[in-house]
Amino acid sequence: MRMSLLADGIVDDLRELVELGGGAVAEAAERMSSVLVKSTVSRVLTLLSEAAAEVSSQLPDGEVELRLVGDDCSFAFVSDEPPPSGDVELTARITLRLSDALKERIEKSAAREAMSVNSWILRQLDRRTRSSAARWGSQLHGYGTS
Repeated sequence: MRMSLLADGIVDDLRELVELGGGAVAEAAERMSSVLVKSTVSRVLTLLSEAAAEVSSQLPDGEVELRLVGDDCSFAFVSDEPPPSGDVELTARITLRLSDALKERIEKSAAREAMSVNSWILRQLDRRTRSSAARWGSQLHGYGTS
């Protein structure tokens, strides 16, 4: 879900309220809108974080994470199952579409570490998924813009 849609909706609602009053109302609404948008988005993110924690507490084997990437907010399930050992046969496949620039960076990184691209990507995914599960206990509160 895009947090900017929430912010835009609040601003639109304030604009409708401005039409009910005169110039003084418009000036007050303009000053209040940025504070109100930031506060509301922050409170919604806190609510979503608490919802993820509540659902996680009821799951037998994993947890729900609230993930923020830029303007996008999403939930993800993270399993508590240990990652497969090196002896496990790799049979699952995922098709990725990458930019040429990203593909080149991945190939260079793999070459620097004397690894195949596939092995390098597997190692990066394993590290990232392990570290995100380990960070669950910390919470970030507030609002940021970029």
